[in-house]
Formats: sequence, C-alpha cells, structure tokens
Amino acid sequence: MTGVLFSSGVPAADSRAGFAENMAYLGDLPAAIDILEQALALAPDWAAGWFRLGEYLKAAGDLPAAAEAWTRAVEADPTDPLGAGINRDLARDVPITETLPPAFVELLFDQYAPRFERSLRDRLAYRGPEVVLAALKAAGLDRADHALDLGCGTGLMGELLRPHVARLDGLDLSQHMLNEAEAKGLYDHLEKQDIATLDRRPDRYDLIVAADVFNYLGALEQPVAWAVDALRPGGLFAFTVELGDAPVLLRETRRFAHSRDYVETLLKDAGLTIAHMAEVVLREDRGEAVHGLTVAVRRGMPLGHATDGSELATAG
Repeated sequence: MTGVLFSSGVPAADSRAGFAENMAYLGDLPAAIDILEQALALAPDWAAGWFRLGEYLKAAGDLPAAAEAWTRAVEADPTDPLGAGINRDLARDVPITETLPPAFVELLFDQYAPRFERSLRDRLAYRGPEVVLAALKAAGLDRADHALDLGCGTGLMGELLRPHVARLDGLDLSQHMLNEAEAKGLYDHLEKQDIATLDRRPDRYDLIVAADVFNYLGALEQPVAWAVDALRPGGLFAFTVELGDAPVLLRETRRFAHSRDYVETLLKDAGLTIAHMAEVVLREDRGEAVHGLTVAVRRGMPLGHATDGSELATAG
C-alpha cells in the first residue's frame, strides 16, 4: 500500500496496527496478521486496515483470505481509494474489474505528481506523447484551432501539442497533476474532471488526445462515444493503449491492456475512420518493453462534404 496506513480513529487499533507493521517488517507474517486482526476487531469499519490485512495475507500465500479482506475494505469505503477491489480481482482466477475506482486513480497520481516526469522519463523511458504526435502527423495534422488533452497530467503531451494548436485545454482527475501542468503555462484552460464519466460539453474540438490514459479506464465504449460527440466533423482523435490478447485485461501493474481487435471493432462501431494505427513501445516496466498501439482516427464529415484536412488548419 502506498503512503502511510491511514488512521482508524481508534488509538488502540492504531497502536496494534503499528506493532503489526513492525512484525511484518521483521518477517513474522503470522504475528502481523494476528495483531492486525485484533486491531480490526476494535475498528471493524477501517478500510485501510482491511487493505493492509489483505496485503499480509497475500504475502503469506493465502489468496482467498486476502480477497475476503479486500472485499471488507471495499465494503467499508466503496470509493476504494486504496484499490482494494483491484487487488481482490487480481487474486481471483478471472479478474472482473473493467475500470479503476476514480478515488484510487486520483490518490495514486496526487502522490505521484512531484516525481511523475522524472520517473517516467528517467526510469521508464516513457514515450507516449511522442508516439501520439507521430500518429497525428501520419494522419495529416498540421495545426488545429481547438485541442483537448484528456488526462493531461503534468503537461508532457501539452508540451508537444502547443506549437500545433491555437487553443489547448486539459482535463485530469488529479489536482496535484493539474497544478504541475498549470505551472508550465501551456494550457488555455485546465479542469479537474473524471474522464471516465464526462458529461456532454458545449465545446467542440478539432483535436482530442489521450496519451497513456485508457490503460487506467478499462472498458472504452463510454470515453470513445464521448470523444465522438465532442469532435467537430473531420476532427482527429488520437490515443494509446497497452496491447494485450484479451479485449480488456487488468494486469498486475494495475493498468489495463486492450486487444487490437477490440480497439478496431470499437472504433468501427463508433463510426470513426482509422487514419493511422501502429504497434509501438510505450515505456519500459521492470526492464521489459511495454508494447502498445498508437491510434489516430477521424470523425466523418456530413454527407456531401469532402475534406482534405483543411478544416483543421488555423486561418491566417
């Protein structure tokens, strides 16, 4: 579990949990489990405590009991900021999660924001924004009037997009990430939003991008439908996904992978025309290349209105 074990609000329970932490650190998992169970008897609605118990039980090799502890954590706090439901589903033979809890993603990136770029660039060789921009250029993008960066994070994608757009907006679930992006002065408008549940917006965009975003959403039908509605006719939508064999698969990394067939079928059903699709390496993880797809699609023009891409060019 990232960060500290959040307080139960019951001093005696917190004291026992601290002792359990020490026993786990010393390698005595049975003692840690027993002591933390005592703590939870004093604070039965303590979500973070149940989460930690699940971690101890998993480390001890008891996955069924770990899954039950994580279920208790979700019951105690259905917003699930610690991702107990993710751990529970990964402990089962067939993971069933199709999306990550927004509170979990928000907490993850709020904690990650100060070291986000350094970790991605220096340790993980992250290249998502570069492959998205390459896909857009392959699809014929020169310059756009109004662009939206979904899941803009600290603005890595914005740095590359800014020379190509007249107006650039950014949305992200993490306020700490937005603060980092705002400090760069790249965006005309930044807004805290859950990308998985966006409402219809009054704006229409020539360009929408989502670099390294959909691997935190799982099922993509809703965000793709939203993007279709938000695009002007002829507009471009570019994104990346991690490549997997199943249509939607939650990995041990707590990120989703998607199959090429799933992506192609989804885009076809949404009425989008694939302008560019390529297999790429998105980053490294534990020394291994993470393979993915970079995709650029275009929303169709009204009948009788052909386009050569000039609708995306900025006048003057």
